[in-house]
Amino acid sequence: MNPFAHFRHTRKFTSAAILAVACIVAFSATGCDKLKARDLLNKGVAAYRDGKYDQSIENFKQAKDLDPTLMNARLYLATAYATQYIPGAPSADNIRMGEQAIKEFQDVLSADPNSISAIDGIGSILYNMAGTPYDKAKFEESKTYHMKHIALKPEDPEPYYWIGVIDWTITYRSNLEMRGNYRLKNAGKILKDEDAMPPQVRDDYTKENGQLIDEGVEKLQKAIELRPNYDDAMAYLNLLLRRKADEATTPDQRAALLKQADDLVDKAKEIKQKKMEEPAKS
Repeated sequence: MNPFAHFRHTRKFTSAAILAVACIVAFSATGCDKLKARDLLNKGVAAYRDGKYDQSIENFKQAKDLDPTLMNARLYLATAYATQYIPGAPSADNIRMGEQAIKEFQDVLSADPNSISAIDGIGSILYNMAGTPYDKAKFEESKTYHMKHIALKPEDPEPYYWIGVIDWTITYRSNLEMRGNYRLKNAGKILKDEDAMPPQVRDDYTKENGQLIDEGVEKLQKAIELRPNYDDAMAYLNLLLRRKADEATTPDQRAALLKQADDLVDKAKEIKQKKMEEPAKS
């Protein structure tokens, strides 16, 4: 027997054994990291529930680093950032907190484009960031995420509701601004917030906001169709119908729309009252 042949065979066996051991070690290390990641995730959830958000963020970040496939760690990390964001607070640190929440939610979407939790998370934080200072573009961007939710789960009433809320927010602000500009230009004329708009102001308002008002009305009606006792949706539909009344070209049209709005207020109050009574009975 050729002694070199035996040497070559032994070397091949040794190399294979080393490779196998290396694979086992690597697998063990990976498995260890995954276990550590889940442990850190659980610790982060506990800290989050106790209101220790800074600690929870550190736990979630470490869990994410150890196991990038652990989607719950990413979602909780984004949620922890979003929880610490204070709507309207102007500090740079607060704004960075909101931006970091959006980034983490977007990272989830890069791995799972159909994550409803991440889609809703971005829609919510953008809505909160858009309020103060007022940022119409952010409201519109928030709306696109609620549209994505509808595309994935059209049976859910909440995204329709939020689109209606955003449309009302934009059109209500425009209403205040146009009425305010009219008062500045016509100091001797009285124009109360509940008064019909002068024709030129009404036409400008309709041109700028008519499509948003119609969209908001449609989406809120859909939300109520999906959830008949959706009192919050009724409250905002009432408000949008009042904006719709500002588009009316005749007193009768305006009166009819205001009557619809008033009826919705009564219905929403009735539903809220029933909801308050039900826990007392149970």
